[in-house]
Amino acid sequence: MFRTKKKKTVSAASSYFVLFIVLCGGILISSCNTQERGFALPEGDAELGKATYTVLACNACHSISGVEWQGGNDDLRIPLGGEVSRQKSYGELVTSVINPSHKIAWIYKENASTEEGLSKMSNYNEVMTVQELIDLVAFLQSEYKVTAPATDYHPYLY
Repeated sequence: MFRTKKKKTVSAASSYFVLFIVLCGGILISSCNTQERGFALPEGDAELGKATYTVLACNACHSISGVEWQGGNDDLRIPLGGEVSRQKSYGELVTSVINPSHKIAWIYKENASTEEGLSKMSNYNEVMTVQELIDLVAFLQSEYKVTAPATDYHPYLY
């Protein structure tokens, strides 16, 4: 009788453990989203975004394929687009436009930031419409080409 009760307890514990694992797996899978969680704007028009890029004079500090460079000789020419090993997420691009001081790449810290550590990029939040932001991000996303990073595998020799 003691063994039967012990087997039922172990069996019930195993069932609860399996249920726990399944629930954790479900939560993990549901949190895998290519867009930022809880944040998605409507689809934008990349051609209109390219026009916004030029109208807002983004090409005075940023260079991108197919748009004429308008910057000066101040050593501030930040390239956008091209081949990268990781696609910029929608949320990262939106954040870069509406809050440029959020993250400044270390290679641009000296030339692209103020003494206070803030981005020199102008704040367009009062100038740009939401639709222009959506279109601009669609344009920027279309300019990135994801490529697999180079790997040098050296097989073991026996």
